[in-house]
Amino acid sequence: MTTPVIPGMHPDPSVCRVGEDYYLVCSSFEYFPGIPVFHSRDLVNWTQIGNALDRTSQLLLTAETPSSAGIYAPTLRHHDGRFHLIVTSVSHGGGNMVFTATDPAGPWSDPIMLPDVHGIDPDLAWDDEGNCWCTMAGVHQYRIDLATGEVLGASQRLWSGTARAKAPEAPHLYRIGEHWYLLIAEGGTERGHAVSVARGPAPDGPFEPCPANPILTHRSTYEPVQNTGHADLVQGPDGSWWMVLLGVRPGGGTPGWHVLGRETFLAPVTWVDGWPVVGPLTVTPPWPLQPVPAEPVRDDFDQSELRPQWVSTRNRSEEHCTTKDRAGWLTLHARGSGLDDPDVVFVGRRQQHLSCRARTLVDPSSGSGGLAVRFDEEHHYEIEVASGEVRVLARIGPLRTVVASRPAPEGPLVLGVQVDEAKELRDARSGPDTISLGVEEPGGTFTVLATLDGRYLSTEVAGGFTGRVIGVYAATGTVHFDWFDYEPLGD
Repeated sequence: MTTPVIPGMHPDPSVCRVGEDYYLVCSSFEYFPGIPVFHSRDLVNWTQIGNALDRTSQLLLTAETPSSAGIYAPTLRHHDGRFHLIVTSVSHGGGNMVFTATDPAGPWSDPIMLPDVHGIDPDLAWDDEGNCWCTMAGVHQYRIDLATGEVLGASQRLWSGTARAKAPEAPHLYRIGEHWYLLIAEGGTERGHAVSVARGPAPDGPFEPCPANPILTHRSTYEPVQNTGHADLVQGPDGSWWMVLLGVRPGGGTPGWHVLGRETFLAPVTWVDGWPVVGPLTVTPPWPLQPVPAEPVRDDFDQSELRPQWVSTRNRSEEHCTTKDRAGWLTLHARGSGLDDPDVVFVGRRQQHLSCRARTLVDPSSGSGGLAVRFDEEHHYEIEVASGEVRVLARIGPLRTVVASRPAPEGPLVLGVQVDEAKELRDARSGPDTISLGVEEPGGTFTVLATLDGRYLSTEVAGGFTGRVIGVYAATGTVHFDWFDYEPLGD
């Protein structure tokens, strides 16, 4: 399906099936809570049921954690009645670790650290004798004791991937029929991304590569979805095989800019001569689909805990972020100096549609803050209320400027952001979209203060592994938000 099954910044998907239910997890990088967990009955319609890492005893990301560091590439598996989640934390005091749960919605355990397991992109697989095999990017492998985190024996190299292809990573190991299959990504997570596979008689090989490698890549094609890779295999309700994978949707002219981050897609898999053959992303599964309710446009912040879609940069504490100070309002107490600061108090949700609208009612009477589109500390646009003034700010790399301003009325006011996908290109330099920031007048009219080029909030400009997050923040003092609307427009 060229429309992602989980849109927005949901990269590095890993999926497992338990009975009629499917569960999927993704990378979360510098955001907290970490590792979103999704549930589906049909592999197409997914609902977020929680975040695996929602306590500081599980995930502690300090202000020194760079953007696009943090939580990388989890693998989710179900074994002996428990869910196992193995992941790499690229941060101070991080490393590889395992979490367990009986219910994937949580709670998840505190981590079992794997201090002698080195690298990123860990995978878990069990053989018939009960041995647990942990395979890492590279591609190398350990046999481990999950109860203690101890490595049993030396690591060994399994396969180096396709000749001259860089970054063999994202390994997943499966026993299918008489073979063990080793699925990897290679080529890097940019336009050269690909999926390749090898097979062998045992979980530790030896492995022979598929003669048709790579079995999936969109490099050097006109396909609307690019960067395809980092895949995982699962059986559908009818016993057929399917692949979840990441991809991006570049927009604009040359070289193409993707703004939502890497998203989760679905593709069919058939078997020919004992090898997987991946079909097009446009195929719809043949079984009856089970649609899920659409996410509400408005969050009134009337629950004691924030919904699982809300994330913050690096950490979140009730001292700085709460719905309990003022009933029905989200209250943010500033820490740091604004969105340029890694320690900013920010609460946002992933932008999941190429065109969308976000609005919020803000009471800045005891501080300053507003509504922002964030990529990282060096790339963000925001509309902020401060000292009786509404202003649009833009940070692009080393440059920071006030783009527009006007007096602010007394009391609470509605701030808005609208993202419009570029449907027609002016020329080869045209950007992927525009971002308009403004205020809503008392009569309901939206007044745009500035319309900015969206390419500067894209991976091709900012770098890294993440995508846009739209949300609210406090720059100074205390700022209250009565509600937040997120509404898709057209896609």
